[in-house]
Amino acid sequence: MFSKETYIARRKKLATSVSGGILVFLGNNESPANYTDNTYTFRQDSTFLYYFGLDKPGLAAVIDIDSGGEIVFGNDVDIDDIIWMGPQKSIADQAAEVGVGKTYPFARLAGFVAEALAKGRTVHYIPQYRADNIILLSEILDRKPATVNEGASEEFIKAIVAQRLIKEPCEIAEIDRACDLGYAMHYTAMKLMRPGMIEQEVVGAMEGVVISGGYMPSFPTILSQHGETLHNHMHDKVLEVGKLCVIDAGAEVPSHYCSDFTRTLPVGGKFDSRQADIYTIVSTANTFAAEMARPGITYREVHLAACRLMLQGLKNVGLVKGDIDEALALGVQGLFMPHGLGHNMGLDVHDMENLGEDLVGYDPGQERIRQLGLGSLRMARKLVPGHVITDEPGIYFIPALIEQWRSEGKFSDFINYQALESYYDFGGIRLEDDLLITESGCRRLGQRRLPVTVEEVEAAMAC
Repeated sequence: MFSKETYIARRKKLATSVSGGILVFLGNNESPANYTDNTYTFRQDSTFLYYFGLDKPGLAAVIDIDSGGEIVFGNDVDIDDIIWMGPQKSIADQAAEVGVGKTYPFARLAGFVAEALAKGRTVHYIPQYRADNIILLSEILDRKPATVNEGASEEFIKAIVAQRLIKEPCEIAEIDRACDLGYAMHYTAMKLMRPGMIEQEVVGAMEGVVISGGYMPSFPTILSQHGETLHNHMHDKVLEVGKLCVIDAGAEVPSHYCSDFTRTLPVGGKFDSRQADIYTIVSTANTFAAEMARPGITYREVHLAACRLMLQGLKNVGLVKGDIDEALALGVQGLFMPHGLGHNMGLDVHDMENLGEDLVGYDPGQERIRQLGLGSLRMARKLVPGHVITDEPGIYFIPALIEQWRSEGKFSDFINYQALESYYDFGGIRLEDDLLITESGCRRLGQRRLPVTVEEVEAAMAC
């Protein structure tokens, strides 16, 4: 939790950005894993955390824009709770810590919102992703659950996005902490990974680092020798010499700020010449994108420039042919990198994605380009100081996709399909760092950069 003044200032700024009515914030509840009392690790809603800072289940809040009033809704514990959990601060005391002076029992939320609706006031809320909160809103608003998110307030969403996109110094310090912990996660894998191990052994060691030093992984760890599958969560394979292992993992610290790094490691500690060639194309693109990222340029421009560099590299090794600029305009790069260069990051590893990817990642008037790879770019905005984004180029050889394009005769003037046949067992390579846009450019978050060149990775794995 940050200072009381931080939350007061955030709420005050938000209230001046929405035209009128009440703003409703729903916190998260405990979520059962397999029966009511056996729950998943609790994770508070990020928007609720950002404005109210209270990291407990069973809470909601309202800001009355017209009167300036603020209320936290929640229930004080009873003796049964105290028996199991010990004494707890009252809701009033917790609310006071973040500068809110009025509290009500949770049951009064429905009546408070109903009264506002009856008076013809606007009730602003954001899209919900938890089923219990969708049901709660459906009952309060008298809407079918399936239509609740259709009524979410775009004005409210845009105000939140504008505020949360630009990270405050206190947030940047927490993201730096998360990146330091993420560094420790990945460096553990570099030191531990040996042929004959099961992938899950490495995953367990990495996640143990996070749980010991932070809160939890910021998302389910991706660790696979089948890196051509972008989000492969299967960890049951034996590590084999000669394979490439893509590791995409991040840490979440107790304040819930996140990191997100990817490294691709050669099982056995050495790249073969073919692997080194492709890896170097990706590592060069990763560094190039960071050098290019600065205020005033759109991240879509950075994405396209990184893709152009990789297409040229693939042409140099005989997998792509023809005019590179023409190939880029047509979208040939989507065969090799069917995802975007990066996304926003902060309290969510994909920051605010629950609010709508286009509203978060695209400037007004900036439309998503429907092209494989570019169409999956989650962050295309013009960069400004305070943005925190990922930089994660990749090259993948996906046999099913290659064969589909080949059978369609797609881009045959630019793709050497025959040469690609020998890469069907290659897998994929992705390299990801986390960037803060500064006044003059950008910096990588965290105290140290993970080994990234062929030479650095091999040296780290040899020790």
